Amino acid sequence: MQKRPLGRTGLSIAPVVFGGNVFGWTADEKTSFALLDAFFDAGYNAIDTADVYSAWVDGHVGGESETIIGKWLKRGHVPRDRAVIVTKVGFDNNGRKTGLSAKWIAEAVEASLKRLGTDYIDLYLAHKPDDEVPHEETLEAFGRLKQEGKIRAIGCSNYDAAQLQASFDAAAEAGLPRYDVVQPEYNLYTRDKFEGPLRDLCMKQEIGVISYYALAAGFLSGKYREAKDTEGAARGYRVGDYLNDKGRRILAALDKVAAETGTTPATVAIAWVAARPGLTAPIASATSLNQLDSMIAAGKLELSAAQMALLNEAGA
Repeated sequence: MQKRPLGRTGLSIAPVVFGGNVFGWTADEKTSFALLDAFFDAGYNAIDTADVYSAWVDGHVGGESETIIGKWLKRGHVPRDRAVIVTKVGFDNNGRKTGLSAKWIAEAVEASLKRLGTDYIDLYLAHKPDDEVPHEETLEAFGRLKQEGKIRAIGCSNYDAAQLQASFDAAAEAGLPRYDVVQPEYNLYTRDKFEGPLRDLCMKQEIGVISYYALAAGFLSGKYREAKDTEGAARGYRVGDYLNDKGRRILAALDKVAAETGTTPATVAIAWVAARPGLTAPIASATSLNQLDSMIAAGKLELSAAQMALLNEAGA
């Protein structure tokens, strides 16, 4: 499996990252282990999670995903140095504001390390901007963790171009490490959160980009064609946003390319993101081995120029 350099971090990852938000939520521990085993056996090497996953589930407190990943690592199916673990800090948890203060980061990283059962995190991300904490405070806290060897690289999620540039300016002025990875929402339907100023800045500054929602909460897999299809779905509440003329146009294009390539709409949708300028790798999730097959195929699918053009036009 050809790995891609993740910006200036020194890390290299395969073209698709496993989204660990499902672990302990829609995938139980046994299923999660089987999915991770198969994913790494296929040559992939990166998992994305967060300390808040899956606090939205009744009875959960956050950290359930990290805990399952930690138990999986302990099994030893994959050596620790072959797994690139990405986790995040700073997202509000069940009404509790956490944020990006130095104090909270110092506490949160220890909890994440304990749940993951490891002494270092490969990539640690600020989960969302915190307007109440200066960039300098957050970056200094991250820099301290890098010096201590507890994290290898840092990045941010959900930052727009202006926020990212402000963090660069703060880092340069204070002599602190900068964010080297950005995690935006990006897929065939939602393109404006990355394309434009943010993508231009990332490409100019050699920033690694790991995008999320590659399948638009499952919509781009093609399994939701009408409102009734979302009934009982864990993320059905989001899918309704895509059930419109634009969404149906994109599904038609995905169906056409999937037929031409002998794959699935999900495979094509993920492969499209992976092939876009400025992208290092998209995040995608699976809750069954059948779904995982589509993810695995995506990292190996090379879409033609005509197919990319068709998809680009459908999602414009």
